[in-house]
Amino acid sequence: MRVRTANAPVSYGIYSADEAPLGPDELLAAFRAAGYAGTDSGPLGYLGEGEVLARRLAAHGMGLAGGWADLRYGGERADFAADLRALDRALDTLTSVRVDDETFAPRPTLACPAHPRRFAAPGTPLDPALQLTEADWEAFAADVQTAADRCRARGLEPVFHPHLGTVVETPDETRGLLSRTDVSLCLDTGHWWLAGGDPAEAVAAWGTRIRQVHLKDADRQAHARVRRAGGDLWRVVAEGGFRALGEGEIDLAAVMAALRRVGYAGWLVVEQDAPPTGQRPDRIAAHQSANRRLLLEEGL
Repeated sequence: MRVRTANAPVSYGIYSADEAPLGPDELLAAFRAAGYAGTDSGPLGYLGEGEVLARRLAAHGMGLAGGWADLRYGGERADFAADLRALDRALDTLTSVRVDDETFAPRPTLACPAHPRRFAAPGTPLDPALQLTEADWEAFAADVQTAADRCRARGLEPVFHPHLGTVVETPDETRGLLSRTDVSLCLDTGHWWLAGGDPAEAVAAWGTRIRQVHLKDADRQAHARVRRAGGDLWRVVAEGGFRALGEGEIDLAAVMAALRRVGYAGWLVVEQDAPPTGQRPDRIAAHQSANRRLLLEEGL
């Protein structure tokens, strides 16, 4: 297994370039001090774009693992066309960074926007009435394929990220998407766990189709407690649904062993979803250092 480890602005509660609790250079310095080799882009523009981004990463000795792009698949054509233009901007950003090894080229991370009713009750148990129908799937998958092809035309391999609170969050929904497209998969171990899946089993099932891993720990008991109280995904995050590595329920050693068996190569992005803004950077930084130490014990 040939990997480099990265972190992500989301670990500091950075979901908006305009409302970040710390600056990009402070963030990258913290990641570098903890031993990470790269970062996810976070919200577009937060780390800069074009030459600004390339110079900033180089100054900190950091690579770029990928960047997020929400698109409204299967809906209004005007909306999807606008989202493709936004994807083009993200691809401009990702391709502006020099890569010394194509294995570690940044991955455009495709996802869909939050579904209001599913965001309000994320993860399992799932209301079947909120799932895509067979007719929905046809248009949805066609648009995902269009976005994936657009990324490849720019020389980048896209990955789709199943995510709590969206219309593709469960293993069954992921299986439905993968069977209808050739898009690669971003396995987020924490979201997968809270959506009812076992990430080690996902690695065994999809093997080399997994082209990026977001590694995080999670707590189903905290998730269930929030769901019983009527809390949404932000409440799951705020009340400990995602944990520092080793503090949750996921068998991380089994996940790493499964990745070794399939010969995973690429970025391993450590994340700890944190409440948006206001989260104490020193606390998250301590967790990220602990996360990195755990990975060092795994030989990474």
